[in-house]
Amino acid sequence: QVQLVESGGGLVQAGGSLRLSCAASGRTFSRYNMGWFRQAPGKEREFVTAISWSDSTYYADSVKGRFTISRDNAKNMVYLQMNSLKPEDTAVYYCAAKHSVVTTSRYEYDYWGQGTQVTVSS
Repeated sequence: QVQLVESGGGLVQAGGSLRLSCAASGRTFSRYNMGWFRQAPGKEREFVTAISWSDSTYYADSVKGRFTISRDNAKNMVYLQMNSLKPEDTAVYYCAAKHSVVTTSRYEYDYWGQGTQVTVSS
């Protein structure tokens, strides 16, 4: 069982940066694949980025080169550094965890945080 708590969201102007954090409970955090997803009003939840237990990283094309995912297993933390933010990045951002193989599909993640709002003004 893993509990996830996101933080770091807020209001930022276009072109600015934010760093989201996800704190995870549990002693086996290092074995989990971790993902970030986002959901804008009226839209489906979409994949943003993921990091495997072995530190392989994956990005949606829309954020590649602007966002960076990282993890600190000693602290049970996952981070999402977001640079060059655009108004279309506005959404609730969710942290998620799963065992076994890393995936970009939201349906395959077993544990979710409550989300943190990111709003990018133009």
